[in-house]
Amino acid sequence: MRVIPCQLNDCLLFAPTRFHDSRGFFQELYRTADYAAAGINEPLVQDNWSRSVKGVLRGMHFQRNAPQGKLVSVLRGEIYDVAVDIRPHSASFGQWQGLLLSEHNGHQLWLPPGFAHGFLVLSDVADVLYKTSSYYHSSDEGSFRWDDANLAINWPAAPSHISDKDASAALFKDAIA
Repeated sequence: MRVIPCQLNDCLLFAPTRFHDSRGFFQELYRTADYAAAGINEPLVQDNWSRSVKGVLRGMHFQRNAPQGKLVSVLRGEIYDVAVDIRPHSASFGQWQGLLLSEHNGHQLWLPPGFAHGFLVLSDVADVLYKTSSYYHSSDEGSFRWDDANLAINWPAAPSHISDKDASAALFKDAIA
């Protein structure tokens, strides 16, 4: 597995090895020792699976008091995955990065605790699996607008499906304050 540093501090892109033959392929999706060797020592305590159709935008979400590290994988389809550093003392605070994750490239994105996360579905359907380092608590959830002009996230397409909650989220500066 290749480990590729991202432009945002402490985020990593993993390119696991796939073994192809006439039957299809085999890939290890998670092996604790490999991620520990890359510096991820948080226990991953919860798996989340989301299925979305083309044009769905989910985000930008985070937890305020019990931030979640996330290891994001796409099992079916393709997404444009976006992370925003919301750690106030980080050199990359308020900066974003977007990456294509798909069933074809098999890449995984590690977002340490202290990042907001969102994605846009580019394929007809996408199944996204993400492992988290702390449990989800709805009362701890925060969000900010996916289209906040001050962040200027460069989404590759306009979303066609956004939840009411995401559409009415606060601006970044207000949500993080």
